[in-house]
Amino acid sequence: MSEKILNNTLQSEEIDFNSLAQNYLEEARQYHENYLLKGNRLDLDCAVDSYIDAIKYNPKMSEAYYRLATLLWDKGEINLSSAIEQCLSAVNISPNNPNARIYAGYFLEMAKKYDEAEQEFKEAIKLNPLKSARSRLSLASLYIDKMNDTKLNVKDFSQSMYYMISGSLTIALDYPSIKMIYKNLKKNLSLAFYDIVGNILEKTKNYSIALKAYDKAANTTGRNEIYYNKIGDINIKNDELVVARESYIKALEANPYNKDLLLKVATITQLYFEDDIETAIDCYSKLLELEENNSNIYYELGHLYLKKEDFINSINAFNLALEKDSENPFYHNALAYALIRAEQYEEACDHYKFAIDKNPNPEWTAIVCQALASLYYKVFDDVDSALTFLKTGIMLDENNDEIFVELGDIYLECEDLDSSIKAYCEAIKLNPKNPYAYNKCAMVLWQKDYIEEAIIAYNKAIGIDPDYYVAYNNLGVIYLDGIRNLKEAKRLFEKAISLNENYVMPYFNLGRILEISGNNIDAAKMYQKALDLNKLNEELDSQEIINKLYGLFEV
Repeated sequence: MSEKILNNTLQSEEIDFNSLAQNYLEEARQYHENYLLKGNRLDLDCAVDSYIDAIKYNPKMSEAYYRLATLLWDKGEINLSSAIEQCLSAVNISPNNPNARIYAGYFLEMAKKYDEAEQEFKEAIKLNPLKSARSRLSLASLYIDKMNDTKLNVKDFSQSMYYMISGSLTIALDYPSIKMIYKNLKKNLSLAFYDIVGNILEKTKNYSIALKAYDKAANTTGRNEIYYNKIGDINIKNDELVVARESYIKALEANPYNKDLLLKVATITQLYFEDDIETAIDCYSKLLELEENNSNIYYELGHLYLKKEDFINSINAFNLALEKDSENPFYHNALAYALIRAEQYEEACDHYKFAIDKNPNPEWTAIVCQALASLYYKVFDDVDSALTFLKTGIMLDENNDEIFVELGDIYLECEDLDSSIKAYCEAIKLNPKNPYAYNKCAMVLWQKDYIEEAIIAYNKAIGIDPDYYVAYNNLGVIYLDGIRNLKEAKRLFEKAISLNENYVMPYFNLGRILEISGNNIDAAKMYQKALDLNKLNEELDSQEIINKLYGLFEV
């Protein structure tokens, strides 16, 4: 009795599994058809999952095998041998299923196994002669392919003509083929209509109406990948960057591996949405899955990781770019900068030197020379090497005012004031709108007691950049220590503070004015403020501020 109950239970469960498998198959068919009509990647993924579930609950469901094979082939997840094996499994499960034979023949033909493919197509015709249009047309195609691969054969040519004509005649009896042709025709007409209307509206610059047309097209046809891409392009033209990016992301939802869309989202995010680095990284990572040997993708990823201050991943990305293109000077330069940020200075020097040796263009190489000079001076305290690379940069690009400014800075710190003034003056000649060059030149002129010239230079810097708080402070120092005009000095220090409340120097200098004026209490407040800020900015020797603070109240 118990065995009978058990058998009944197993039979009941089997019926449930079959029913469940059939439901998954119906679901898969719908997703599959939507994918064929709309090209939506999400439909493709859902169809694959449903076919797999159908096989899981009924391993003898042949249709699921050959349809799954075509989708996995489309996704690039199986090779030709696996696709053939899966279709032949469907044939073994259901030898009288003509569709299984057709799909097996299709993949065998792709593998150039023409005799085996021919056998499968002919078997499909035998199984259902009246509805054999697809089998006949597939055979016609096979004979043509075979002749292209070998040589013109009268027999094969006549066979191809026969099956092409007979396939065309029998297509009226093949309802599934007619149904798919009708749906494809309807889809193509709809797409053509929206494309024509949209293009006309774009060319006549009726962008707002074009946007509505494309939005309706996306909703009507389901081709989000196409129409949200077009919507994004129009919004780029209109500088609606937020909406453009949202549209591209919607398009990507339909096909997450569309190379053009991934590049658009990555680029627009890099340029205009710097706070959303992860989205750009995700896009480039997906692009790498499609183009693993594209060195430029690694290069872009390296810069994104730099923005995140993820120096290890940045260095790894630039190294991978160099593995693909070891002679690229731009990659060496980027890697050098990442190494500096990771405090790997010696290795950074080597990559900068490699980039300079390659010298893709003089102006760019001059900037690399400047970076290497800064590294030698600030990190290795090697003045001679720094000066050598700056002078090399000047030889490469004598119109680069920034190199002359840096040259002046090094001469100033080395107390070669005359050479410093000469370098700053060269920078000013090249770029009369460089406020930093005027400010630094004025500092040197002040040190050489050229007070009037220094005042003129500071005023030039302020005239070019009215918010240049450093120049206000420095000019105030001349009025305080050189001219003893406390009122003007106080105005200038206060102006500097109004422009940058965290700037230490004007607080310290205001303290000096108040001390000279005998207002020790307010002077102490200014010195204390300077001391507090200096803990963060370290603009001065804190002991100097402490000495001034304590000196106020010494007897």
